[in-house]
Amino acid sequence: MPKVYVGNLASSVTSRDLAEHFSRAGEVRSALAIRDKASGVCRGIGFVDMAEAGDAAVAVSLLNNTSLNGRQIKVESDPSQKNGKRRQSPA
Repeated sequence: MPKVYVGNLASSVTSRDLAEHFSRAGEVRSALAIRDKASGVCRGIGFVDMAEAGDAAVAVSLLNNTSLNGRQIKVESDPSQKNGKRRQSPA
């Protein structure tokens, strides 16, 4: 699945907010707003899995620098993926 990285999220953003916002760009398979384990607030980043690579490209071009819960978000292709494959973290 093509994944996009989302940054500069407001602390109030939920995974549901991300899914709803990104559905304007195409079919969303899953969305995850990264939360702090202790406080439960969003840590300012998230990831959205789009159904198609084309949807991910649309999401980057359409939704980058748009407002979500009062913050201008940063949307880009997931940097941990290269040529459609996830890079392995060094052990």
